[in-house]
Amino acid sequence: MYNQQSTSTSQTYRRQDDLRDTALGLVSTLSFPAIVGTADMMLKSAGVHLVGYEKIGSGHCTAIVRGGIADVRLAVEAGVQTAEQFGQLVSSLVIPRPFPNLDVVLPITNRLSQLMEEGTYSRLSNQAIGLVETRGFPAMVGACDAMLKSADVQLASYEKIGAGLCTAIIRGSVANVAVAVEAGMFEAERIGELNAVMVIPRPLDELEQTLPIASCWIEHHQPLRLPVNIREQVAEREVLQLPDLATLPVKITEEVWNDE
Repeated sequence: MYNQQSTSTSQTYRRQDDLRDTALGLVSTLSFPAIVGTADMMLKSAGVHLVGYEKIGSGHCTAIVRGGIADVRLAVEAGVQTAEQFGQLVSSLVIPRPFPNLDVVLPITNRLSQLMEEGTYSRLSNQAIGLVETRGFPAMVGACDAMLKSADVQLASYEKIGAGLCTAIIRGSVANVAVAVEAGMFEAERIGELNAVMVIPRPLDELEQTLPIASCWIEHHQPLRLPVNIREQVAEREVLQLPDLATLPVKITEEVWNDE
């Protein structure tokens, strides 16, 4: 017991030491597909950890990363350039060595400690991500239907960020996702308003952990089983049995014609 307590205590101090010389980076956009693409670029440009997203309504989304000071500065710079290319940048911030009080209040430390302890692995990492964001729920549902019918993709989940913006998230191969997203764009524009789209060919494992994935992931198509009890009532019908004409005695009446 003493050894276990001392081990856990030393691990806690080690995590605190690891977080002491780190920086906090934030990039905010006005679109969920834009923030996912921005986070993907931040992860691929520097050695940082993606803590998660913060959605505060009206379409505002913020990606939060943590790592070394130089890495966070480089990642935030890459994220700002990516968000500007999408035309969705709101603001950005880098905080070197944030105070412990800031770590306790904000949802930062727990997520980062989990990443450092367990590592990340996802069975979906070999599949591309497609995101189609619309303004209005009917346009998103129509886009989902068009995407599922146009290519071999699966609808993973959808995300709402306020201001009438909702994003459909699909998974599949790169080619199928690209074809499906294009079909979803045309259908969304036909029904309502298309706000943003994004295709991420090879997402990193940390990006997988922060995306909303449906709890019922369908990998193989199965027949739909409805709990409906249908009782068939067969009406009794009387069947008319016709006699066999070959067995009937036929009486032929001869008529004699008298010629006058």
